[in-house]
Parts: sequence; structure tokens; C-alpha cells
Amino acid sequence: MYTLLTFQSQIINIFSREAATEYWVLLVLAAIGFLYVLRLISLFLPWIYVTFLRPAKPLSRYGDWALITGATDGIGKAFTGKLAKKKINLVIVGRSQPKLEELAKELHSKYAYIRFLHLQVRFVVVDFTDDDLDGGLSRISQRTADIHVGILINNVGISYPYARFFHELDEKLTKNLLRVNIEVTTRMIQLFLPSMLKHKRGAIINVGSGAGSVLPSDPLYTLYAATKAFVDQLSRSLYVEYKHSGIDVQCQVPLYLATKMAKIRKASLAVPSPDTYATAGLKWVGYEPRCTPYWVHSIMWWLIQMIPEPIMDSVRLRSCLNIRKRGQAKEARSKAE
Repeated sequence: MYTLLTFQSQIINIFSREAATEYWVLLVLAAIGFLYVLRLISLFLPWIYVTFLRPAKPLSRYGDWALITGATDGIGKAFTGKLAKKKINLVIVGRSQPKLEELAKELHSKYAYIRFLHLQVRFVVVDFTDDDLDGGLSRISQRTADIHVGILINNVGISYPYARFFHELDEKLTKNLLRVNIEVTTRMIQLFLPSMLKHKRGAIINVGSGAGSVLPSDPLYTLYAATKAFVDQLSRSLYVEYKHSGIDVQCQVPLYLATKMAKIRKASLAVPSPDTYATAGLKWVGYEPRCTPYWVHSIMWWLIQMIPEPIMDSVRLRSCLNIRKRGQAKEARSKAE
């Protein structure tokens, strides 16, 4: 009888120890789960605030004039309308004089009433791929000599006609990518930064790309992605240099938009129109040095960061190879015609 009772006691002790161990394991897992939920909440609630609830800063704090490069199409054109609504005078820069004249008339007809018939729109014709870049910058300087450009939006940029390997880039495309995406952005900032420092106020908005800031790599668009990564780093460092001088520098990072450059005609939830993007973009001016203003793009950015880089690299490579194949077929058809 004694032996049986001892055996039963030992069995009870074993189960008690196992129950206690299981209890502590469950307790630790519950604590980890609770901390994970807190972490998600700590990320989600600030995102909700800055994306949907945070008030936009008044753009008039920077001055009465804004200059936009690449102003006749896409994001640049959308920015012009949004700024005019906010009673900001405009200097629009593009390479087509007829398009600039048409846009100036359109802005006057739509938004002059907001400024009580005093909305001012100036335009400067500059082809930034032209060899005489100094001459183009000189025309911009002369056209703005009597005003303070408080908001500079470096929007102009070029990409590949279609995806291609690095060794397939010709000299002209290579030169234009480096010229427009890097040199023009840099020299436009150098042109207007002294005036901003003098007035102790200004905003510099550089339009980047997910290719240079979000994706771990962008094969077959390598040089384009590298130029946009330059824009990102340039903006981030200038933000630190001049944030105490009253000048806000920001790199805005859109993903795909329904523009000519992206070769996407129809807007959707994940691919907004330039107008939708510009509305979001102006709400972020004066805040973070790097941002993805459109809310769906910010979710996509977060999801991309969750994917291991080798997987993302492989997916992007396959996608770009397909784009290259279609582009080559289209080019062959054009030559045949």
C-alpha cells in the first residue's frame, strides 16, 4: 500500500511540474503577444495621425512664390493647381512653350478669382537635356530676380524608355539621366538656397522614387534608381544642414502613379492620379525629411520592407525582364513600320 501511495504521489508531482511549466510557457507567450500588439499599436496610431489627421502647414509661411520644374505634365502640373488654390504665385518651368502658355492661361482662368484677379504666373522655357544648361539656369535666375521663391519643387526627371540592362544604355540616355535627375536638382537648389537663407524661410521639395528609396534593388532600371537614391540622400542631408535656418527640405517618394513617365493611363487605388498625389504631397510639406505622402503607397512600402530582400530582388527582376521583352517587341514594331 505504501509503495502504491508513493507512486501516486510521484505521478501527481510530475503532472504538477508539467502544469507549472506549461503555465509559465503560456504566460511568456502571452507576454510576447501583448508586447507585439503594443508594438503594432505604437506604429499604427502615429501612422493614422500623420496620414489622415495631422493638419497641413500653411504654405504662405514660406513666401508668395513657388517654382515647379517639369510643370506641364503629371505631378508637376497637379502641384501648380493645388498651389494656386492656396494663393501661391507660380513660376512654371518646362521645355514646351505652347504647353507652358496653355497652362498659364488655364491657371488664370481657374484660380485667378481666388487671388481677387491678382494671381501671377510666370513661365520659363528650359530643356534640361540641352547642352547649354548654364543658359537655361541663367534664364530662370533672370525671370525670378525680383521675387523670393519660397517653395522650390524639383519635379522634373526622366527614366528609361523601357527596362534594359546597364550595358545596353547608350551614351545619350546615360548623359540625360545624370543631367536631369542629379545635376539639375543640385543646381536648382544652389540657385535658390541663398535667397531662402537671406529671408530665413523656404521649402525645397525633391521628388524621388520608390526605385531609389523603397525597393532593395531595381534591376534593369539601375541608373535611374541610383539617381533617385542620390536625390534621397541629398535631401536628407540638406534637411539636417538647414532645418535650423528656417528651411524645410524634403524628399517625397511616390510609387507608381498614372503618368506618362510610368506609362500607366488609368488611375486606381494603388496607382493614384497626379491630382490625388499632389493633394497628399502638399499636406506633408514642412514635416519629415523623407515621406510617402499617399496613404496606400505607405502601406505598400511597409509590406515591401517585410519581404526578405532576395525574394524581392527575384520578383522585381522577373517583372523587369517582362517589361524589357515587351519594350523590345514594341520598338521592333515601330522600326518595321
